Amino acid sequence: MAQPYVGEIRMFAGNFAPSGWMFCEGQLVPISEYETLFNLIGTTYGGDGQSTFALPDLRGRLPIHQGSGFILAETGGAEEITLTVNQIPAHSHPFLGNDSPGTGSTPAGATFARNASADGYSTDSSGGVVNFPPQTVSSTGGSQPHTNFQPYLCVDFIISLFGIFPSPT
Repeated sequence: MAQPYVGEIRMFAGNFAPSGWMFCEGQLVPISEYETLFNLIGTTYGGDGQSTFALPDLRGRLPIHQGSGFILAETGGAEEITLTVNQIPAHSHPFLGNDSPGTGSTPAGATFARNASADGYSTDSSGGVVNFPPQTVSSTGGSQPHTNFQPYLCVDFIISLFGIFPSPT
């Protein structure tokens, strides 16, 4: 394999960083030990610029190329989101009913039927209480966040600490 560029990032299937490479985990490293890499990336990803600088942190992140409104070292996205009512497509929950007494616990067509021994609902439009099971009329969701991950396969990202210094041409 050809010698890597200093600062080159690769995906790696191993569970260790090979010699001359480090995991991209945002760790602070001493400038005195990795001066060439510091000359290339500086404090773009963090560090004090006097004695330390940070490597990119790709743990749990998807790298994207800069441009189209994205700048180098910018982070974004959300691991969890909470939908608002405006983000949920308009929909309805039709209610099917029948004035005949029900004859089974799983009727065809999932139609609500009158309870033979009690008034479960009223067909009288002049008023009165309509009783439905709680799961029919209760609110759902509770504005709780849900995970927002596309399908993924986890691999390590490693950065070259040494190698060829890239020229800007």
